Amino acid sequence: MKLSEILTVLEEMAPLSYAEDFDNVGLLVGQPEQEVSGILVCHDALESVIEEAVEKKCNLVVCFHPILFSGIKKITGKNYVERAILKAIKHDIAIYAVHTALDNHKKGVNKIFCNALGLTHTKILIPKTNYIKKLITYTIPENAEKLRNALFDSGAGKIGNYEDCSFNSQGIGTYLGGEDSSPQIGERFEFVENTEIKIEVTFEKHLQSKILKALFRNHAYEEVAYEIYSLDNLHQNIGLGMIGEFETPISETELLELTKTTMQCGGIRHSSFTGKEIKKVAVLGGSGSFAIKNAIAAGADAFLTADLKYHQFYEAEGKLLLADIGHFESERFTKNYIVDYLKEKITNFAIILSEENTNPVQYF
Repeated sequence: MKLSEILTVLEEMAPLSYAEDFDNVGLLVGQPEQEVSGILVCHDALESVIEEAVEKKCNLVVCFHPILFSGIKKITGKNYVERAILKAIKHDIAIYAVHTALDNHKKGVNKIFCNALGLTHTKILIPKTNYIKKLITYTIPENAEKLRNALFDSGAGKIGNYEDCSFNSQGIGTYLGGEDSSPQIGERFEFVENTEIKIEVTFEKHLQSKILKALFRNHAYEEVAYEIYSLDNLHQNIGLGMIGEFETPISETELLELTKTTMQCGGIRHSSFTGKEIKKVAVLGGSGSFAIKNAIAAGADAFLTADLKYHQFYEAEGKLLLADIGHFESERFTKNYIVDYLKEKITNFAIILSEENTNPVQYF
């Protein structure tokens, strides 16, 4: 199986356009045309994981964190990043990272986190901005249904839990064809007034090329009139963090005990107890201190994340319980999700969960 075929599946699971601008996701090492013998899924593509891939005859490593994050000018093996890259190249092993592309997915890192704790009625904590666009086009009534359905099939018209959403209005279009024109209605040099349907649909920006191809392929006119706008609307199904609820409220100590056991934490640092029962819980896998205010604004009784600094615990202000459960721990089950997804999409193929524990933090 070619790597390019697997890349398509990975990008369906976690579209690269979902990733944050600072991130480095996608294919980090390797060539799309190489044949893949097996896939090893891990949290961090360290040298020991590459050795595991060699041993298990896997020449594609799918990792959560990108081993190449910032630019490097030399690869001499002087640090853990360079050693891993050198070993991967030596053994013709490709490396692909998902990171914030999966962080921002509604079924990704934070949904996995919520599911592990048993939280329900979940929604994105910080919806993504500048991600929704609108297409407006005009066509004859006889072509409207075909064109609209083609746009839907290409991914347009999805709003929250609804699909095939559009707005359609009728009006009068005019045109005058020139010498090189081949008008659908009327003749060259003839001024035409004709009933037209205006079709409006929204779409996620990463689908623009696909949607425009569908538009041009299915439109009745020789020259397609269309407009594309960027919208300020929040995307409720893409973004960082998530907030959910327990069916029955629990105490703060019960929350910490549940989290410690479920996420296998070596220890949990937390802010002062508020004395309130815990019903609504916000989570953000990885470093999430920037989202404390968002968790408070969303009415969370507790916020579970990682990498909180000393003064950031004060930001709880007695309004919620802040808990730092550990970076690796908050993303613990992500690689299991990736394995399950790939096994469902790619059958009869070696997809292996790494046995390496790459958590750099140890507890005494």
